[in-house]
Amino acid sequence: MAEPGGAPSLDMVTAALRADSADVALYTRVLTEALSEALPPGFVTVERERSMADRMRGRPGEVSKIRVRLGEQIMTLGVRHGQPVAEICREVRGVVLSRQAVPLEEWTQALAGALVTHAERNASTARALRKLVAGS
Repeated sequence: MAEPGGAPSLDMVTAALRADSADVALYTRVLTEALSEALPPGFVTVERERSMADRMRGRPGEVSKIRVRLGEQIMTLGVRHGQPVAEICREVRGVVLSRQAVPLEEWTQALAGALVTHAERNASTARALRKLVAGS
């Protein structure tokens, strides 16, 4: 169900974000694509690791870290040795005031909450989240 005002509910966004979380590499790839489409430019930053073979073949490489900036909150999800490394940071004017490592489940819940809050103030994000929820 959608919340009043047209934004998808927190539960729907959380379920859409959790859809492929069993395989960390696949999850980061799917999440990167979904968030890049859902949020305006500059909100999502993607870091990739490219092997020599990737460079020679012109491939972008594997996603190693995604960073989502929603106001003062910065949420990062990286992959280290095949395991997820999730952090939630609070940044004010370029200075990180707090950094907290969290389990993937907690990170996903916090990201969903931040996206729903952002969508309540931004119509284009609300439309993109509806697409994410419907298309995942």
